[in-house]
Amino acid sequence: MRLLIYEPSFRRLEAAISRLGGRVEPILMGDDGSLRLGGAPTTLEDARAEAAWANNETFFGPAARAYSLAMLKSPGLKWLQSGAAGFDHPIFGQLVARGVRLTTSHGQAVGMADYVLWGVLDHLQRGPERRAGQAAHEWRRLRFRDLAGTRWLIVGFGAIGQGVAERARAFGARVTGVRRNPAPHPAAEAIVAPERMNERLPDADVVVLSVPLTPETHHRVDAGFLAAMKPGSVFVNVGRGGLVDEPALLAALDRGVPEHAVLDVFETEPLPQASPFWDHPRVTLTAHASGISDGQAARNDALFMENLGRYLKGEALINEADPKDVLAGK
Repeated sequence: MRLLIYEPSFRRLEAAISRLGGRVEPILMGDDGSLRLGGAPTTLEDARAEAAWANNETFFGPAARAYSLAMLKSPGLKWLQSGAAGFDHPIFGQLVARGVRLTTSHGQAVGMADYVLWGVLDHLQRGPERRAGQAAHEWRRLRFRDLAGTRWLIVGFGAIGQGVAERARAFGARVTGVRRNPAPHPAAEAIVAPERMNERLPDADVVVLSVPLTPETHHRVDAGFLAAMKPGSVFVNVGRGGLVDEPALLAALDRGVPEHAVLDVFETEPLPQASPFWDHPRVTLTAHASGISDGQAARNDALFMENLGRYLKGEALINEADPKDVLAGK
């Protein structure tokens, strides 16, 4: 089986791939987009890739465009392992429409869950005021809000949402998860269906979005959603910017409910310099970086190697995306 892989990724996994007994022929792509097979230069037509491994190095590295084109122009591609959790990027729809199997990764879930707790705690603990006081050499004692006893509504209760729930509950928070699967989960006191979500908003101190972007979830957070939120609540979005009607969110923040928003994703990225989110006093924002922790790459590599072994054996793959979900947003 021939595997298209970015050369730095391969060098990190070379020993593990070699232990598969020569069943994988790596097609190495360099920073300049050139390809090598068996140590010799090759063309995309001659390479005939069957599988590909696309991670942060390929999404954001110097060969990003060349790698994307290589996947799109490989007619024999049958399986793509992605290092991303979502599948809303158009390239995934184009590949799945051709019959390519897509598996996603939750290697970033640990970092994203940590990020959510940081953002909420920083607001409840009045972090900006504390830092301003330190910078001004002011000895001020500030009252802050307990996390214990707060109610959390986590919209999207997959790996990321569950990680957030486990951390929040460790602080004494009470968690309700929102997902289509009604089965109970040990990290949540209750699980509700998406159509029942708005009923829980008036009681939620913290609302977290960690759901994929699909036509069904586009602008799920609209004026009605925001109007139902609790005074003093915190809103967090680590899903996708398209989940939120941004003008409606800005208007709600101006009115004071929610009290604060922690935003890692936006409809337009990079966020335009003129965006009012940059300077809004009720907003903490980051540059779509909530999952970029030091353990992400190792977790993604481990999942890729597990799925590579399964693919070679003809076994079920972990985190395989449903083509209907992928193509719904195409």
